[in-house]
Amino acid sequence: MSTGQLAPDVNVSRETWDRLCIYENLLRRWQTRINLVSNSTLDALVHRHFADSAQILPYVPTAKIFADMGSGAGFPGLVLGIQLVERSDGQVHLIESDAKKCAFLREVIRETSARAEVHRGRVEDILPTLRVDVVMARALASLSKLLDYAAPSIRNGATGAFLKGQDVHAELTGLGPHSSLKFEIHPSKTDPKGALVLVRRPDE
Repeated sequence: MSTGQLAPDVNVSRETWDRLCIYENLLRRWQTRINLVSNSTLDALVHRHFADSAQILPYVPTAKIFADMGSGAGFPGLVLGIQLVERSDGQVHLIESDAKKCAFLREVIRETSARAEVHRGRVEDILPTLRVDVVMARALASLSKLLDYAAPSIRNGATGAFLKGQDVHAELTGLGPHSSLKFEIHPSKTDPKGALVLVRRPDE
């Protein structure tokens, strides 16, 4: 199967690449109407946003049900939903409170057949209603705040997957009741200063 390279060590199939191209075109079109991403990152959209998001899936290869907290323009959740099209199972729940961003996410899902569903509302209201294998977020909040939302899911067996920037090690201090969870820090494949933080319950 032919592949497309999003970044060094971040490859996707040609079919996924084609769907991501549709996603990119829709994002650029909608960006003229609503603020989905920083305009300064548009020229590096594939590397900064798509590749950064796509690096999660290899770390949780057997997971089927994902929740993306604060999806915004769809990172990382909608990218994973597109990656999952080639699997016979798998679903991503995209949680977003902004109505216009929800409309954008739904259009991308329609155009790409992404395995994803949009939930409009607050993370703290929607996440507890979902049974998931992975709960994830990117550029939403501090690690401590993310764990305020995600810890119940993690303690029920889910894996937390959080894309963080250069302050990741500072964020790992002062986690209070969440410090008993099990943390793995993996260097980001797209940002030399960033990391992917995987969080599991202590007995795993």
